[in-house]
Amino acid sequence: MFKIIIPKAAFKELEKIDSENQKLIYSKIQDLEKGLFTADKALKGKHKGKFRKRAGDYRIVYLKENDILVITLIRIAHRKEVY
Repeated sequence: MFKIIIPKAAFKELEKIDSENQKLIYSKIQDLEKGLFTADKALKGKHKGKFRKRAGDYRIVYLKENDILVITLIRIAHRKEVY
């Protein structure tokens, strides 16, 4: 089980999203908390070391710290704007 940290900036982005997509994103965040990383993709370039999880047309960008089992959500945004 991982601990999820959602910074204020990511939480504000999440609040702007419609409720149907919010539910989908929350379910994906729960998957992260349970340690389900299937189909997650490691990012390249300036985002190296971070991962992304798909949630419909939205992406959850996160940083996984293995030693202490903490996941920090970096950004939650539409796929056109996230990178």
